[in-house]
Amino acid sequence: MMARFGYFLACEEHGPDELVRQAKLAEQAGFEGLWISDHYHPWTDEQGQSAFVWTVIGALAEAIRLPITTAVTCPLVRIHPAIVAQAAATAAVMSRGGFRLGVGTGEALNEHIVGARWPSAEQRREMLEEAVGVMRRLWTGELVTHRGEHYEVDTARLYTLPEEPPPIYISGFGEKAVALAGQIGDGYICTGPAADLVRAFHESGGQGKVVQGGIKVCYASDEATARKTAHRIWPTEGIQGEASQLLPLPRHFEQLAGMVSEEEATRSVPCGPDPEVHARALREYVEAGFDEIYVCQIGPEQDAFFDFYAEQVLPLVR
Repeated sequence: MMARFGYFLACEEHGPDELVRQAKLAEQAGFEGLWISDHYHPWTDEQGQSAFVWTVIGALAEAIRLPITTAVTCPLVRIHPAIVAQAAATAAVMSRGGFRLGVGTGEALNEHIVGARWPSAEQRREMLEEAVGVMRRLWTGELVTHRGEHYEVDTARLYTLPEEPPPIYISGFGEKAVALAGQIGDGYICTGPAADLVRAFHESGGQGKVVQGGIKVCYASDEATARKTAHRIWPTEGIQGEASQLLPLPRHFEQLAGMVSEEEATRSVPCGPDPEVHARALREYVEAGFDEIYVCQIGPEQDAFFDFYAEQVLPLVR
């Protein structure tokens, strides 16, 4: 199977109307699918947005004909999995079956807002496995009662259902999370060109299943401008370790980002107007075994980015 290239809509950086406009441009430029982030907060105040993803997905389903994947939804704390199941089923109906539910164990940044204790990574993996089971039962259309370790569902039935239940793609970056993705996921999501993680997913039961990857880029008319833009808006690309799962507020990420240099923030972000720089980064994902790669343009030059990719980058990687 040849790799497919999609566009990654950043709800943290753009308002809902702009996201719909970008989706139309992506379709016109020849991108073959959409990722869309699901956040309550942006990572930093500089990013400045965070629309409710399910409302945006409804608008996208009417505006374009591309498949849509959430990258990713956390069905653990902020929203009960029974509600996520209903939202995903409706999204699948509206998108004519072209919806994939990407899920993961989440970040305190988005999930702490309901006042719940933030569980450990091990507990969140257990919760995710139970949540996936609950959602799949509800997508049968049967009356569901569930009394689990983490969730209860009392005589719930979904009436608005797609012809086929949406596939569930699971995000994971550590050994245990990738193993869980291989065991219970219909596909795997990762945000770096990690061949070892793709291999671990396949060995854990994911052979033959779709692997999706995401990458941020910054097109501008010169490389220096692009690097400054990427560093200003997404300095969090340079933050390593577990902070992204544990910190609760954008200001905490801003405090960490103050120690991230421009070089660190853009190390994995192709910047500037050289199409080969961008194409080389995409090829890393293809060579690592990814089936679908989603590209997110950082900053305001969205229209120029879509022209650049349609005319100069995508022809190099197809």
